[in-house]
Amino acid sequence: MLIELDIDTFISQKSEFDLLIDARSPKEFYESHIADAQNFYALSDAEHQEVGTLYKQVSRNDAKILGARYICQNVASHLERIAKEYKIGSKIGIYCARGGLRSSSIAIILSHIGYQVYRLQGGYKQYRMHVLTFLENLPHHHFIVLGGNTGCGKSELLQSLHPSIDLENLANHLGSSFGSIKGAQPSQKAFENSLCEILHTIDPNATIFIEAESKRMGKCTIPALLHVRILEGYRVEITAPLAQRVERILKDYQMITPAFFYQSMQMIAPYIKKTVKDDVLRAYEEGDLAQVAKILLVEYYDLVYKKPRHSDITLDNADEMATLEALRSLHVKRSAV
Repeated sequence: MLIELDIDTFISQKSEFDLLIDARSPKEFYESHIADAQNFYALSDAEHQEVGTLYKQVSRNDAKILGARYICQNVASHLERIAKEYKIGSKIGIYCARGGLRSSSIAIILSHIGYQVYRLQGGYKQYRMHVLTFLENLPHHHFIVLGGNTGCGKSELLQSLHPSIDLENLANHLGSSFGSIKGAQPSQKAFENSLCEILHTIDPNATIFIEAESKRMGKCTIPALLHVRILEGYRVEITAPLAQRVERILKDYQMITPAFFYQSMQMIAPYIKKTVKDDVLRAYEEGDLAQVAKILLVEYYDLVYKKPRHSDITLDNADEMATLEALRSLHVKRSAV
């Protein structure tokens, strides 16, 4: 059985698929893909480039024949794994770049074997249009926005609050000059896809906890309308004792390498006094990371922190459980507005 689905129907049924196949090349897949998809490619990266070049420069028919040969070889390889992990009759969703030859070729084979196959019309391009349209017309209006200086525990609070969106986690970036410590960030497309998937699970009328962030988080950019909604949200300024802030910084940055540290210090050097930079470097070379964190918090992060135009309330996070209780109580009140 092979059924073509439009994007809205595909999205609504996606959770019912036993397997979601991305039939694009590995390079396309790793740049971004639909959540929970697995990459059973019709053409490898090299094959995709070779067939595309042949199509544009030599002959469309020759390209189709070559592509068909490669697809047959690749599907033969994929079938062994698919058959082992998914019994005949399972529901399989599938898409390629534009809903063309790559997904249809695999879909036809799987459907003839006996799988229930649902192919996305318009492919990944249609999915991306869905994501962008959703984010440009964001139906969620109600946000409780956690602001405050670095190290006040905003991310930890978000992990215990529901519904919430952890933008730093989605962008894999701590939103600071040292923020890329977590490693490679997702592409902008992947960041938007993840954000859209999470928002789809949250009632548009719900009040959502979120952290105040700059529009850019490393190389990821918060969608324009969401950023506006964050600026318009109910602002909660979180504070915390300096000693606790230092402890959190040490936990977040415990795996920092010397190369990363010196590179980051070079980036912020124009914005701090030379004496401060010297003190930080001296403390680092002496292995006193707590002193490094303390100096940077007081002499850099706190000074460059852009305080909001307004703050609705301030909560001291010296006791995390008390702060969570206060925020949950606030959520009940704001949800009733």
